[in-house]
Amino acid sequence: MRVVIVTESFPPDVNGVAHCALQTARHLVARGHDPLVIAPASSSAAFAGAGTASLSPSPSDSPSPSASPRTDDSDAPCPVVRIPSLPLPGYPQVRVALPSRRVAATLAAHRADLVHLAGPFVLGVRGMAAAARLGIPAVAVYQTDLAGYARTYMGAGEAAAWRRLRAVHSAADRTLAPSSAAVKDLEEHRVPRVRLWPRGVDTVRFRPDLRDEELRRSLAPNGELIVGYVGRLAPEKHVELLSGVCALPGVRVVIVGDGPSEHSLRATLPGAVFLGRRTGDELARIFASFDVFAHTGPYETFCQTVQEAMASGTPVVAPAAGGPLDLVDHGRTGLLVPPHDARAVADAVRDLQAAPELRASYGSTARATVEGRTWAVVGDQLLDHYAEVLGERTAVVA
Repeated sequence: MRVVIVTESFPPDVNGVAHCALQTARHLVARGHDPLVIAPASSSAAFAGAGTASLSPSPSDSPSPSASPRTDDSDAPCPVVRIPSLPLPGYPQVRVALPSRRVAATLAAHRADLVHLAGPFVLGVRGMAAAARLGIPAVAVYQTDLAGYARTYMGAGEAAAWRRLRAVHSAADRTLAPSSAAVKDLEEHRVPRVRLWPRGVDTVRFRPDLRDEELRRSLAPNGELIVGYVGRLAPEKHVELLSGVCALPGVRVVIVGDGPSEHSLRATLPGAVFLGRRTGDELARIFASFDVFAHTGPYETFCQTVQEAMASGTPVVAPAAGGPLDLVDHGRTGLLVPPHDARAVADAVRDLQAAPELRASYGSTARATVEGRTWAVVGDQLLDHYAEVLGERTAVVA
């Protein structure tokens, strides 16, 4: 099967959309399929290469998907076509693709059987339009609560965000949502043909035996309980809700990630250790070395970091909203607290601080819960969705 993955983000970006798109491409290659990725160019990609051009594309801009791979995509499992992009104002870690003829031309050049739209909003909208013009079936993956982001950043605009989301997802042959809460949201906003497709987790990379006592001593030299957060440092994540945890005696808060809120959070979370962005095996070692993982974002359609903490054998405190509702079994693998409630977060951490046996029980149960949620398993589920969509198209044509 020849699949074009049109994604709003791709490595070296570090976020849920980028990671899921990468894992999807890897699984397609592993199963003998032929994927190609279309993604915005990163900030360092303002040079020519495979499917790239300057940040000022000309009207005659044309794709070169067969050109040699770009150096910063050398680790990608398949060809990557980069579309010129600009940073989102006030949030340079997020890039927005500029208009380009390359999307449609690349779909045609790859002879795509199916288009996979990862978190479609800007580039994905163009991918959907191109797929429709070319008569190629499309599967749209809902990954970001853009209405929640509009509320956070603008105090309004939710209705407009949902109109845009509904338009692109309604044009797709199928929309895949990562959690039961996301399915419910989409259906309530009249998005048709929604199915559940969760996310996988690397249970080989993220595992309890990576707990590192030397690292723990460096982070908490007085033997404090280590409460960790991993993710973007941005307003929609509401990391400031950990302020009460910072005030607990015998607790050390450790923050992993970067983003536009870092400066303000350093003032809001006194005593917290900020490690910056960490990835790969180093991140897995950090996850396993936490005593508690605390997530504060109320707008998560899935929340991959919660699942990675669980795979690491770490008990979780998370808001009872969105994706964590499917992931955290309250009273068995962690604790769910009311969203936006700093006191509830601190109280949950205090309860776990006082009960080391309970933490151990939550952690071991969490690990057991996610052991069957590998990327191979959910990747095969995705292939089943592809097959059903292609079968439905064939039936309509017949």
